[in-house]
Amino acid sequence: MLNETYPYYLANKPVAANTDLEVTDKYTGEVATRVAMADAKTIDRAIAATVEATAPMAQLPPYERQAILNHCVDRFTERADELAMSLCTEAGKPIKDSRGEVSRLIDTFRIAAEESVRIGGEIMNLEISPRARGYRGMFKLVPIGPCSFISPFNFPLNLAAHKVAPAIAVGCPFVLKPASRTPVGALIIGEVLAETDLPRGAFSILPCHRDGADLFTTDDRLKLLSFTGSPGVGWDLKARAGKKKVVLELGGNAACVVDADADLNDATERLIIGAFYQSGQSCIGVQRILIHESIYDELRERLVAATKKLVAGDPKDEKTFIGPMISAKEAERLENWIASATKAGGKILCGGNRKGAMLEATIMENVPRDQPLCAEEAFGPVAVLNPYSNFQEALDQVNDSEFGLQAGIFTRDIYKMQKAWDELEVGGVIIGDVPSWRVDNMPYGGVKDSGLGREGIRFAMEDMTEIRNLVIRTPPNLKL
Repeated sequence: MLNETYPYYLANKPVAANTDLEVTDKYTGEVATRVAMADAKTIDRAIAATVEATAPMAQLPPYERQAILNHCVDRFTERADELAMSLCTEAGKPIKDSRGEVSRLIDTFRIAAEESVRIGGEIMNLEISPRARGYRGMFKLVPIGPCSFISPFNFPLNLAAHKVAPAIAVGCPFVLKPASRTPVGALIIGEVLAETDLPRGAFSILPCHRDGADLFTTDDRLKLLSFTGSPGVGWDLKARAGKKKVVLELGGNAACVVDADADLNDATERLIIGAFYQSGQSCIGVQRILIHESIYDELRERLVAATKKLVAGDPKDEKTFIGPMISAKEAERLENWIASATKAGGKILCGGNRKGAMLEATIMENVPRDQPLCAEEAFGPVAVLNPYSNFQEALDQVNDSEFGLQAGIFTRDIYKMQKAWDELEVGGVIIGDVPSWRVDNMPYGGVKDSGLGREGIRFAMEDMTEIRNLVIRTPPNLKL
């Protein structure tokens, strides 16, 4: 059960300023809890506090940062059931998937704890020509300074963690705006952080409406903006971010290629998970499935049969696989996309019906590539099947997208694997599995409209640091 109310966190302290934000149970539609909302004045105070905390955070020894992160690991483990139920309620994520996200939250902080004492630099040989004789160099990584984080609704715990944990690991103070639809998980993270000895002002976690959060983007006191969310919003934020560094994790319409030599039992199981896990509300959810023509009919039959067996309903039920989308409005949008694709010649093989925020797991074929279901990010429980005749054709179809986050390839041919890695315009190629697969220490991010930069703890830490060079000259006639 959720608490009746939750405060926001301003400069490490809980503030029960109001109860203005209603957070609903995404399955029932009823108000589950109420959360304090921050206004522009509060956000300004939070940013000022991060500035004051910049030096103390940078001076925090790595072993103390590690101890703070390890405390979080311990406390999240102790509160795992509470975290999972809060996620299940506020996001409508099936309880089994909610537990999985809590385990990833713990993994993410654990990895950050390990990396926090590994931040180093490099000694460089500068004597590359006669003019550099007697010079030696080295560099180290230093915290970039106050950071601004904006996290999305679909992974309210782990995607917030992928910003918060690296910031603590390198010694950057931060302000975090969680998604207003799903703020509770981030506030529980704040509750645990408030138990630690982080310097005052090291963090603020402030739910607020999008139109009241302009300072998260435009304030020049902030040195980095990390945003995860929709492409339209993300690129607009980058345009208004000024001089600060910007990291964007945006959308996708991920494709998966199933070649003729694939194990169809294995591919079917993985594709169903990749397409319909948490109702398809993942930027790397399987949206386009490209199947070699020699196995197309058989795999289509297997996928449709498996999809029809998925249990939809209350996400708190252990048997549920398909829960609600984040809102009835989003489910209606996707229902309209399915109707548009059908009118354009696409065929519904299963699913397609909606009741409120619940949209059936849907598989379609023969959908024209210019339809939104192929060309844009569906972000819901719909997958589109297409046959191909040769591997190059499949790769070209994968690349026929404004997005480039991850792609999956089911093949046993090492040369096709290498060709896919060489030619696919994506941030990651997953062989023998769906593009939806991610582990929290790997570099993760996209190209084209899918974003800028990489997450994955070590890579996010690099974004949150700057290189500081040191050059030492030894005079040629020095006598000691």
